Amino acid sequence: MTDTPKPSTPDSLPKSFEPAAIEARWRAVWERLGDARAGYRGTGSPSAEAHAGGLDFSIQLPPPNVTGTLHMGHAFNQTIMDSLTRYHRMRGFNTVWVPGTDHAGIATQIVVERQLQEQGTSRHALGREKFTERVWQWKRQSGDTITTQMRRLGDSVDWSREYFTMDEHLSEIVTETFVRLYQQGLIYRGKRLVNWDPQLKTAVSDLEVESEEEDGFLWHILYPFADGPIDGLAGLTVATTRPETMLGDVAVMVHPEDERYRHLIGRQVTLPLCGRSIPVIADDYVDREFGTGVVKVTPAHDANDYAVGQRHGLPMISVLALDATINDNAPERYRGLDRFVARKTIVADLEAEGLLIETKKHRLTVPRCTRTGQIVEPMLTDQWFVAMTKVSEHDPAAKSIAQKAIDAVQSGAVQFVPENWVNTYNQWMNNIQDWCISRQLWWGHRIPAWYGEDASIFVARSEDEARASALKTGYSGPLTRDEDVLDTWYSSALLPFSTMGWPQAEAAPTALGDYELYLPSSVLVTGYDIIFFWVARMIMMTTHFTGRVPFRKVYIHGLVRDSHGRKMSKSEGNVLDPVDLIDGIALDALLVKRTTGLRRPETAPQVRRNTEVEFPDGIPAFGADALRFTFASLATLGRNINFDAKRCEGYRNFCNKLWNATRFVLMQLQGLDEFERGLGECTHDCGPDGMLHFSVPTAGSSASCSGPRPRSNRASPTCGWTTSRTRSTRSSGTSTATGTSRSPRCSCSRAARRSNERRGAR
Repeated sequence: MTDTPKPSTPDSLPKSFEPAAIEARWRAVWERLGDARAGYRGTGSPSAEAHAGGLDFSIQLPPPNVTGTLHMGHAFNQTIMDSLTRYHRMRGFNTVWVPGTDHAGIATQIVVERQLQEQGTSRHALGREKFTERVWQWKRQSGDTITTQMRRLGDSVDWSREYFTMDEHLSEIVTETFVRLYQQGLIYRGKRLVNWDPQLKTAVSDLEVESEEEDGFLWHILYPFADGPIDGLAGLTVATTRPETMLGDVAVMVHPEDERYRHLIGRQVTLPLCGRSIPVIADDYVDREFGTGVVKVTPAHDANDYAVGQRHGLPMISVLALDATINDNAPERYRGLDRFVARKTIVADLEAEGLLIETKKHRLTVPRCTRTGQIVEPMLTDQWFVAMTKVSEHDPAAKSIAQKAIDAVQSGAVQFVPENWVNTYNQWMNNIQDWCISRQLWWGHRIPAWYGEDASIFVARSEDEARASALKTGYSGPLTRDEDVLDTWYSSALLPFSTMGWPQAEAAPTALGDYELYLPSSVLVTGYDIIFFWVARMIMMTTHFTGRVPFRKVYIHGLVRDSHGRKMSKSEGNVLDPVDLIDGIALDALLVKRTTGLRRPETAPQVRRNTEVEFPDGIPAFGADALRFTFASLATLGRNINFDAKRCEGYRNFCNKLWNATRFVLMQLQGLDEFERGLGECTHDCGPDGMLHFSVPTAGSSASCSGPRPRSNRASPTCGWTTSRTRSTRSSGTSTATGTSRSPRCSCSRAARRSNERRGAR
């Protein structure tokens, strides 16, 4: 058996385009031949000549979560990347497209914990070590789902470079960067307000929080003056949507220019149900038109109140435990109650005491965790943070991490396409907060910090190194490692250089090594929704640790939405699986797929009806080419895409036309020898112009129609012979295309041929 497939003939091709068999055959051939290997034209080795000419192209795949399957956004994103990669590979660039998957801390832990629940056990029953082993076992069993789908799409990535963000060498780099940042004074542990999921009992990133408008209430509550009525007023009426948090109030505030309350600034009011006296303060944050113009201040349970508390030096009283029950800082009557049970009890007690002035229906924005559907609580907890705006005394550039990233874009070293996304980037970077990087999970990169019994902290690359550090300080007692893991986005932020041999390559660079060839990468292709979470952080971490930018251009594309313009969400039942568009899926199977795992199971009947209307016969098989052609046609810069499967049908028909055209060409080539097909060298009188000029695509098409392509570093032939069916009219010296004879025709000189070969090499 040879690696190269036999040449196609008209008889060997089906009469109609059948993508399943064709794609299965060719993707196996491409991978077996290693056509997508890094380097020059898929050879696996870089070209020094190409590198000297600046012809290096690299691109990083935004790593999909190992827990899931590819969705339409992935397919769209990868279509663009594959087009760019193939284009530069064919142009003779040293080319690499780096694939990988993300360990997805929260998502993965949820999946495995659910499996344990079905088996009647839990992670706590297993213990941390055995639970982690169980997660690795699950990853080995199902972790290839994503990469299988990528192969189905025809992605020309270099599979030999595939990584998983929990691989040992990447984990070592995560630890190395953490230790360096800590030593530079840019990582610290502190108590600050974070997004908290009370079901997962962990901090979550903003990307894992979706705010939804829901019906609620606005309660107007009287806070009596501590010293009795003033000017006929019994107290101040406060409007709130979360009365349970009032147990942690430390002040009420008004706008400093609000004439109604200016004379009351500095007075004291009594906190209902608690009996504590709290001050009336003034702050520009207050919206005089909202509610009564008087706002309660609860710094431990609201991000805006936290900022107010910082400005005014207010205490912080947390009244919620980590499971969102009322803790011991509240009156005994409410302790241990769930937050929403406590809300009802508090409202009833306020009404009984005559302090509930009014209740109004109110439309409010509720933050929910996308993983669990739980309402997220702002929670004051001990976490690890990266200081974004602090300048380390060890930094030779005397700039903060954030400032380096701002400068990289401002100088043009990193360019956004379209350019308007620079404004979004700058707005976030110029108002950046310290990054919470710790998560209260068991799956992920464990924080390399050890604690002594005296509360001392030792950050190190290993326990032995931590113990050595402890001994230097005079501490010789037991050490306990931090239980938390790092935010998934932390390891993802390092990928531009962690996948290119850093830090070893930085210490001992080689001219044609990955670090010199492919960092910075040429372009990052991504959606606008992760500019903050991934793009900005890659720029920050790469510029800080390497002094280079991670990529030269950021291509921002839109998000793929359903045909009605709604966000595709598994929890909403409107997701399309790209493999279903490739292979087709029956209606019954599609209904099961779309109604499983809904966040609100009660919406299942409506999801079924919508699906039956949109896909009454299920989804036919369009094939990968038609799907990718559809995405390519929709790839407008920065705009969202309303995906309609009918577009796939049109491009599948177009693929069928190309198929029929190919069969027609092969029929015309039957009976011709190598010379007549334009593949043989001219060995006799070729006329005054010498060899025939082929463009690169034409030469490639001719070679692929006639037989296996040459396995060499050279481009496909760009000069050769073509044939035409002609009838010669000797008396007039003219020819007309009548198909009565075949004759070769030349159209370029040998010099032109050599010039074209050089152009192809470039």
